[in-house]
Amino acid sequence: MRVCMPNSGIEIFEAVKSRHLAPFDGSLRVASNPTVPPDDYSLGKKAAKEELASCVAQLREQQRMLYADNKWAVLLVFQAMDAAGKDGTIRHVMSGINPAGCQVFSFKQPSTEELEHDFLWRTSKKLPERGRVGVFNRSHYEEVLVVRVHPEYLKSQNLPHIPDLNHLWAERLASIEQHERHLARNGTVVLKFWLNVSREEQRRRFLSRLEEPDKNWKFSTSDVRERGHWDEYMAAYEEAINTTSKPWAPWYAIPADDKRYMRLAVARIVLASIETLNLGYPEVDNKTRDRFAEMRQLLEDEQ
Repeated sequence: MRVCMPNSGIEIFEAVKSRHLAPFDGSLRVASNPTVPPDDYSLGKKAAKEELASCVAQLREQQRMLYADNKWAVLLVFQAMDAAGKDGTIRHVMSGINPAGCQVFSFKQPSTEELEHDFLWRTSKKLPERGRVGVFNRSHYEEVLVVRVHPEYLKSQNLPHIPDLNHLWAERLASIEQHERHLARNGTVVLKFWLNVSREEQRRRFLSRLEEPDKNWKFSTSDVRERGHWDEYMAAYEEAINTTSKPWAPWYAIPADDKRYMRLAVARIVLASIETLNLGYPEVDNKTRDRFAEMRQLLEDEQ
């Protein structure tokens, strides 16, 4: 859906409805948010695979029109605990997109150069251009998630002063909200996905990485250490989502214990969101069409 932003008259994207849409009134509670598919979900493996393939095919066409229309950009943000399935979801949902019209960036430990700038700098310079889809595998939200859980990381950011930490997180969340509002005003569709995996399912996936040789490379000892901060991370996610889920930059809390359901839920939301832009291929005016006839004649005369 496209609506006018209050008090501005600027046309912006507005979130599509979904059972996984995080409310805009700050009422999301992580503890009661499901990590498994809803009870009424009944698609089998084959049916889910077929619907995902259909969504991917439709996304391919929507992305072509997005590129041709060249007025909107789409930014998909993925945040989750380790082993929730960010990489696999991005790979499956974006598999049909023309690589020329899509950019995927992963944000891990910041570089020395990135630490010399404000915390939004490194993601801002990777934002998608008009006509393109950008995917952030982790994002600017790391600064109010992992840094919040590990405030000692602030020492390397060379801040002129570090206020009371609660005040600092509130300021950063306000900066993020304003940043995303600015993007929406200027034609970027911001969709944010929290892949909500349970602690027990994460444990099982870590064990799988240890037990299967071809998955060993995915495992890091730090992953296990971070499990000790689970409650702190959940509190950080809850505040971040409640503060920054807005109609023009929504969060969707996707159950992540079932990977097939998770990927299909994300694909459905991305497709429905882009479809609300009512994209189409640019129309050619009569003068240009007349020139086409001339060019066609020149090409045919070459034979």
